[in-house]
Amino acid sequence: MKKVFHKAYKSFESELDNFIENFDVLGEDFGNQERNSLKLFQLGKETINVKSFKVPHLINKIAYRFFRKSKAQRSFEYANKLKDLNIGTPHPVAYYEFKTPFLFKKSYYISEQVDCDYTYRELTTDFNIPNYDDILRAFTRFTFNLHEKGVHFLDHSPGNTLIKKNEKGYDFYLVDLNRMEFKTLDFETRIKNFSKLTIHKSMVEVMSDEYAKCSGKNYDAIFNLMWQETEAFQEKYHRKRRLKKKLKFWKRL
Repeated sequence: MKKVFHKAYKSFESELDNFIENFDVLGEDFGNQERNSLKLFQLGKETINVKSFKVPHLINKIAYRFFRKSKAQRSFEYANKLKDLNIGTPHPVAYYEFKTPFLFKKSYYISEQVDCDYTYRELTTDFNIPNYDDILRAFTRFTFNLHEKGVHFLDHSPGNTLIKKNEKGYDFYLVDLNRMEFKTLDFETRIKNFSKLTIHKSMVEVMSDEYAKCSGKNYDAIFNLMWQETEAFQEKYHRKRRLKKKLKFWKRL
């Protein structure tokens, strides 16, 4: 077993070991995870969030054992990078990995729990949220700030940004961090980064307008590309779903 702690949590090693070793019977289930498990635990006065990544398929068992960093390790390291850049994300606590001499087994990422008011997903389903336009524009400025700091969040999707009110406006926290790049982003990459967020043209119009104000770029150029990439992503997404349904149908025959 490999385990790495943030220095602020090293003194809690025995408690964290217990949470991981007894993950299946301890903790409170949290959220809906299709592929992974998420639980909450009480650690002193703090509530922590433990994400258990599913055991990978055989090829990745080998890849994660010898060639690639695990999702848990990447999540931990990227969270620390975001913190260094003053970008919101739940504070990283630790990660654990279980391996055999030749294969990778399970991994866990632990972070502090952030109690939020919304996720971005709520913005796509409830247009009556108070100060809706302000929140969407603040989110767009947050994304622009990511891009300016060279952060390409590859899973910039509706459930992966937490939104919390503060006295002056809103704080944003990125979660599900294991797929990121840190580099200078060109215009096309920046705008394509919005493509997974919504199906609503009205939201794309607002985000395009705010991004144009932040960047000084032409609104029409931003909107046309953002909407084009949004439609392309939706077409790809629904094509994959249709294919999965067909495969399930043929398997039942």
